[in-house]
Amino acid sequence: MPEAPAEASQKLPVTCWFAGLTTLDVIHRSAVRPGPNQKITAVRQDVSAGGPAANAAVTAATLGARALLISALGTGSVGSAARGDLERHGVEIHDTAEGREIPLAVSAVLVDDATGDRSVVSPDATLTDGLDVSSADLDALPRPDVVLLDGHHPDLARSVLAYANALEPRPLIVLDAGRWRPVFADLMGAADVTARSADFRAPADVARSPATVATHGAAPVTWCDDDGRRGATDVPTVDVRDTLGAGDAFHGALVVALAQGADLEAAVAEAVRVASLRVQYVGPRSWLENLSCA
Repeated sequence: MPEAPAEASQKLPVTCWFAGLTTLDVIHRSAVRPGPNQKITAVRQDVSAGGPAANAAVTAATLGARALLISALGTGSVGSAARGDLERHGVEIHDTAEGREIPLAVSAVLVDDATGDRSVVSPDATLTDGLDVSSADLDALPRPDVVLLDGHHPDLARSVLAYANALEPRPLIVLDAGRWRPVFADLMGAADVTARSADFRAPADVARSPATVATHGAAPVTWCDDDGRRGATDVPTVDVRDTLGAGDAFHGALVVALAQGADLEAAVAEAVRVASLRVQYVGPRSWLENLSCA
């Protein structure tokens, strides 16, 4: 992987870009799951911004990084609600749909009150496909130490990747690979680190990143760095209250640690710490009060 800037090793503030999806999450917590044609009463409701890139940016900002989200929000009421939540949590936004009203995705989330498991129904980025960003726009942004791509908005991902590859010094590129999408065929070989879920499967002919991280739920996180060194990082046993966004928290913390100059093993350990904290708290943002860089 490219070397982190000299100042990063001193844990001075770092700049991280998060390019990808923003949604508005409407989250209901329920003691039972509804059956066909059944209505139930939730025990709790939350509304917040969601999406892999957006949630990772919130985590990074809370950890003290300069977190810049490159995403499409637009001027509509749904985008305004998502923007307000992100800005309240310290995220800077470059809106590729600035000045336009777009049909921003609303995600319907159900969290099981007994187990903390979440179920999500969302159109993701399909309502606003084709949104892009120009090199001139990116030139106006603070230079990143690390760039995370989540694979949503494929044109956006390709443009940000091409721009980052041309920078000197070149930032680290981290790919959030939760579910296979065709755009990953263009991204994986160019990324320095692919952070994937246990369910992620790429076709055999797709180029791989030099370094990989794989999460396996409560089982150890496995990793392989660009020198071929392999390891597994244990996940602590905690009281799981809410799993929504745990993977996004993991990726946000991983990006910040890498930007600060940590090697992959240390960055994974920090990401595990942060994700393990997130699942212990009910609601999408309450856990942030207990998050620190320590």
